[in-house]
Amino acid sequence: MPFLNEKIECMPKEQLKKLQSERLVKTVENCYKNVECFRKRMDEKNLKPEDIKGIEDLHKLPFSYKKDLRDYYPYGLFAVNMKDVVRVHASSGTTGKRIVVGYTEKDLDMWADCVARMFAEIGVTDKDIVQVSFGYGLFTGGFGLHAGAEKIGATVIPMSSGNTSLQIQTMIDFKATVICCTPSYAMYLGEEVERLGVKDQLSLKYGIFGAEPWTEDMRKAIENSLNIKAYDIYGLSEVMGPGVACECKYQNGMHVWEDNFLVEIIDPETGEVLPEGEKGELVFTSVNKEAFPVIRYRTRDICSLKTEKCKCGRTHIIMNKPTGRSDDMLIIRGVNVFPSQIEEVLLKVSGNSITPNYQIVVDRVNNTDTFEVNVEMSESFLEDDIDIKTIEKMEKSITEKLRSTLGIGAKVHLVNPKSIERSTGKAKRVIDKRKLV
Repeated sequence: MPFLNEKIECMPKEQLKKLQSERLVKTVENCYKNVECFRKRMDEKNLKPEDIKGIEDLHKLPFSYKKDLRDYYPYGLFAVNMKDVVRVHASSGTTGKRIVVGYTEKDLDMWADCVARMFAEIGVTDKDIVQVSFGYGLFTGGFGLHAGAEKIGATVIPMSSGNTSLQIQTMIDFKATVICCTPSYAMYLGEEVERLGVKDQLSLKYGIFGAEPWTEDMRKAIENSLNIKAYDIYGLSEVMGPGVACECKYQNGMHVWEDNFLVEIIDPETGEVLPEGEKGELVFTSVNKEAFPVIRYRTRDICSLKTEKCKCGRTHIIMNKPTGRSDDMLIIRGVNVFPSQIEEVLLKVSGNSITPNYQIVVDRVNNTDTFEVNVEMSESFLEDDIDIKTIEKMEKSITEKLRSTLGIGAKVHLVNPKSIERSTGKAKRVIDKRKLV
């Protein structure tokens, strides 16, 4: 099993904890001295930096939230002088003020190192050609994958997102062996590859997908359509960007790079730290960042952790695939519903009658929640001159499967192929009209 830095990646647990503790103490001191928001929260808890002796004291520290980034926009959470910040990234700002993060030269080196470890653990080498189809610009995705691929010595095709026909032609002509994008866009690429009949012209071996939740059934569908091995990655701009965690060849969860990040699972309601194996909200503390360190940052992602030793030899903690986000969870007629649950049901519908493209529409009529799911039929299904009764029968079957899984009924509509808008980034799966009222 290849390593970028075997000494770090396979470090004995006790030695790793010692390194984490040293870095946590230093990070807390830096944040208390230079970040007003953090200093106020520490003071409110009657905590001083000297009260934090190591990772055993992590639970004493205050949480931080996405709202903090908006309240202190743009640079109020930076822990260094702006002259030392060599790059900034930001969110789109579609739901309010942009989320702005910054990096020093050392931060960028650490980021590239994390992503390079990720490439190495799935088998990417300097002989590979990596097509990066995450967006470049203020979004962290494109630049993060790009730097890591270069660090490992691979050839990089900086495609960015969009222009699907050119994406596929470039994959073929440039003989890309690795594709990096969101899983929903990978599904769309697979659809187009099959429609064009060019699957046998691809040189792809690996796919690296992240930035949104996806199911095991979706993984299989992507692997079949692009003839690749698909790997899950995790990251978010507030913590670093892509590459915070990634699957290895054994795909037993994602290794979190614990020399740089401490990770906890908490009860999203009470904030209580949960025992290993229990599902809850993922919380990160960065312990090796200069410009924009975060302390106990609440991601809202729902998952669990495990410390079992991996066959690959890496000792770093493993996070299981997030099942959704606490702020993406829909409460419909008192029932908790995650989009990933609906996706899982749709991907298990037998035959090739529907595609994995769907959209959830929730509204409130006469003080009662309405719940509809629009699902695209496949072109091959419609070629068989399907009558309306067959379509209605299938809608009823999917409705029953959803009710069995969710415990709540949904009105299912089978819609025409390609009638649901595609995205080159994160798919917009939910339209909650109740929020507009």
